[in-house]
Amino acid sequence: MEDFILEMHHITKRFPGVVALDDVSFKVKRGEIHALVGENGAGKSTLMKILNGVYKADEGSIILNGEQTVIKNTNEAKAKGLGLVFQEFNLVNSLTVAENLFINRLTKKHGRVDWKGIYKNAQDFVDSLGFNFKATDKIEDLSAAQRQLVEIAKVLSIKTDLIVMDEPTSSLTTTETEILYKIIENLKRQGISVIYISHKLEEVFKLSDTTTIIRDGEVVDSGPTSSFTRNQIVEKMVGRSVDTEFPRKQCEIGEVVLKVDHITRNGLIEDISFELHKGEILGFAGLIGSGRTEVAEAIFGAEPYDKGVIEIQGKKVAIHSTHQAKKENIGLLTEDRKETGLVLAYNLIWNITITNLDKVKNGRFISAKKEAKLAADLSKDLNIKTPSLKQYAINLSGGNQQKVVFAKWLFSDVDILILDEPTRGIDVGTKYEIYLLMNRLAEQGKSIIMISSELPEVIGMSDRLVVLSGGRKMGELSRQEATPEAVMSLAVLN
Repeated sequence: MEDFILEMHHITKRFPGVVALDDVSFKVKRGEIHALVGENGAGKSTLMKILNGVYKADEGSIILNGEQTVIKNTNEAKAKGLGLVFQEFNLVNSLTVAENLFINRLTKKHGRVDWKGIYKNAQDFVDSLGFNFKATDKIEDLSAAQRQLVEIAKVLSIKTDLIVMDEPTSSLTTTETEILYKIIENLKRQGISVIYISHKLEEVFKLSDTTTIIRDGEVVDSGPTSSFTRNQIVEKMVGRSVDTEFPRKQCEIGEVVLKVDHITRNGLIEDISFELHKGEILGFAGLIGSGRTEVAEAIFGAEPYDKGVIEIQGKKVAIHSTHQAKKENIGLLTEDRKETGLVLAYNLIWNITITNLDKVKNGRFISAKKEAKLAADLSKDLNIKTPSLKQYAINLSGGNQQKVVFAKWLFSDVDILILDEPTRGIDVGTKYEIYLLMNRLAEQGKSIIMISSELPEVIGMSDRLVVLSGGRKMGELSRQEATPEAVMSLAVLN
């Protein structure tokens, strides 16, 4: 009999209007790395939150270390040797790294909190993991990637037998991802089990011993990772055959709709020039910190540029605010949908219509009926999965949240759409839907700038590529010239 550290039997969980998990059974061996994969909304995170006491299952049982157990809350989960690295940050931003690591377990010396000892232990621990920040740094001063590393450190600082990592590399750079890989391999050597949730299948094949695939709240397959091919996993996740990963259609490329001449911004970008044509997908490639997002923010008026000229349809425009950019029919899908793309406490209707309220007015007042109807049409068109349009955005899966951000710009009917990391943190099925949507928009004569850190994606979906490094434009490549080697040779020039 296999030595299973965890057995979850016949788990069912219902939410209003949806069955999130339907009779799911899931086992993890001691000391293995077990990948849990599926589309957004498939039920992966729900299953793990039941394991960690965040949710209570409606049916089913949990056996931990050979004993049936009930886990009522996260404190009980920790006491039983379970750790969860959340996809959403669960940190106190106003506190330091050390305070977040040792919160609720501050050591005392002579009756007082031993801050000196706490900060020394925290710094030693952070250093041992190879992280590049100080224990005295406040969370609010850290980058998204560094905050993700603090989440990981929080779990590793407590004695655990089983760790769940939910999309741990979604905010990490390549260097930080490699550090995490080494940490996971070390955990395995120590006999600690890891449940690894990721949409990045290259990580699944690199790290995991076993893979379980969930679709629509049900387990569709489970076995040694080496027994699957990438295409088999994708097809089982989405429930259909996927012929090509990047389905770029060749559209008719028209006249120049956007011309950027010598844009410079406060040392972050310098002397950037390019043109965007009607019906074109123009890719922006480069390493982290190359200036891609800064160019997008300058064009959209989110951040001021110091020098340079922007022309729309041959006319010079001065874009100094997002309002002006919208008037020029420019939209920006930001790289962080939760922070800057959505109002999480608003429902879907309000998030979709917020960019163009004039469209849903009757006279001076907003027509709730018209607003609901137009939002429903877009929701259906983009296949947004939700029990109700009055569902708050915070309760949607990542892929459906991203579709809502797309919907709000489609609602505004912009002509130029800048997509900054449009598929970050979403599953392969939803990625494919977004690629098809990009094709459709280009066929309609819309013009797209696509920024992506995933090199195969930006090469596969672009008609032309602009490569940046250190805030400078290193070169332009046609679709035929844009090989990974050609892009990287330019991206590392500076």
